[in-house]
Amino acid sequence: MQIDAEVVGDISNRLRRARGQIDGVLAMIEEGRSCKEVVTQLAAASKALDRAGFKIIASGIRQCTNDDNAPMTSEELEKLFLSLA
Repeated sequence: MQIDAEVVGDISNRLRRARGQIDGVLAMIEEGRSCKEVVTQLAAASKALDRAGFKIIASGIRQCTNDDNAPMTSEELEKLFLSLA
């Protein structure tokens, strides 16, 4: 799948942010931090991953629907979107 270089940069930044947040969650658990702090950080990581996924789909929807020269059906496309919900 070919994605515009600017979009790739944005997606990469979002994924790096999520990776950092997940590392933070692991450290917080190991340190015995409060449940509220851990869950808040985990929610932020989840949101960053979701946004990266949405960005990939939004930027490459045409290519995603035509991968392997087999266009996706409406049901398959809906399942793809719902996988990020």
